[in-house]
Amino acid sequence: MRNISLLFVLILFFACGNEGEEHMVFIEGGSFEMGNNNSPESSPQHKVDVADFYISKYEVTQEEWVELMDTLPVPKQLICKGCPIQFVSWDDVQEYIKRLNKKTGEKYRLPTESEWEYAAKGGKKSKGFLYAGSNKMEEVGWYKKNARGGDQGLKHPDFGVHPVGSKLANELGLYDMSGNVYEWCQDTWHLNYRNAPTNSNVWKGGESSRFVIRGGSWLADDHLCKNTRRSFNLNTTRNGAVGFRLAK
Repeated sequence: MRNISLLFVLILFFACGNEGEEHMVFIEGGSFEMGNNNSPESSPQHKVDVADFYISKYEVTQEEWVELMDTLPVPKQLICKGCPIQFVSWDDVQEYIKRLNKKTGEKYRLPTESEWEYAAKGGKKSKGFLYAGSNKMEEVGWYKKNARGGDQGLKHPDFGVHPVGSKLANELGLYDMSGNVYEWCQDTWHLNYRNAPTNSNVWKGGESSRFVIRGGSWLADDHLCKNTRRSFNLNTTRNGAVGFRLAK
């Protein structure tokens, strides 16, 4: 945990303009084709029936994290007002959700992988884009090409994550589902979609210490930010490329 003086500074820094709201968006359920047949981990493509759910308009921010958890795991040089939380493991996120639900009386959770992809693709309003809201990654997300800063690295003003909602939204009004940070899902990792559920329930029974991450990040090439691409991290992994958004 950070010392009290630094924590006080962080709270003051984040206090201005922090709305303290989750901005949940209602997603009408429906059927869609999940995955693709072009990459082993995303095949076979299969039909999934998704129930109604809510998902947050933005990735959970550093402000929201420190407000609830009284600590900020982001290195000092990467603290960024309005930016998504980074350096949080799947286990850390479960603790955040536990505290949030106790505080609010709600039933927040991580999205399932099928809910995440359905939302990223635009649900019933989908226009079939490669990325969440466009066929051009530059329009909807921060990724390796526009967020690495080239040879300047940390010295470049565009290096790293960026404030949520600073690119275009997708068809459902959701921001940053492609790029900025990968997003944890509730499902355990499976090598492919063989025997995957045909509904939007959480998929259990995979590799118990590995959990799905989706959406690509500021460190990723554009092809890794496509709506159908998937990857994983260990439940204890913390790094600067992974954050999350809420569902319920």
